[in-house]
Amino acid sequence: MLIVGWQERVDLPLLGLSNLKAKIDTGARTSALHATDIVAFERDGAPWVRFHTRFDDDAHDTDVECPIHDQREIKNTSGIPERRIIIRTKFRISDRLWSIDLSLTERTEMKFRMIVGRTALRRHSILVNPRKRNLTTPKSTATKVGRKQSS
Repeated sequence: MLIVGWQERVDLPLLGLSNLKAKIDTGARTSALHATDIVAFERDGAPWVRFHTRFDDDAHDTDVECPIHDQREIKNTSGIPERRIIIRTKFRISDRLWSIDLSLTERTEMKFRMIVGRTALRRHSILVNPRKRNLTTPKSTATKVGRKQSS
């Protein structure tokens, strides 16, 4: 059993994104990743997507291309359904790695650029402690990227 906090640092290694600040949100069914300039295109007869993602907390500013897994109606934070592109990629939290589905959506105004929903956690023996955060982040990394050190 892996115990995680409501906020954790995670990696999306196939997208070249690491140490991302993510909210573990069991109220959300589907995980979401901040994306702008989303363009669907075809590569070798298969549907692909190109998008830009930026994480203000870590200054990640990345252009990504990957296959489209699906398109679905997903309710936004206001409960309004919107059609979103879904990608499937590898997700790492602590020392565990597995595939998850991520919806691409504009999250500029949101505090967290990535939400990890309950479907991504299901069947992986994850317990969320809503009173804690960064339980899986090594203290040296958390100090370096998440907190200022005092001299």
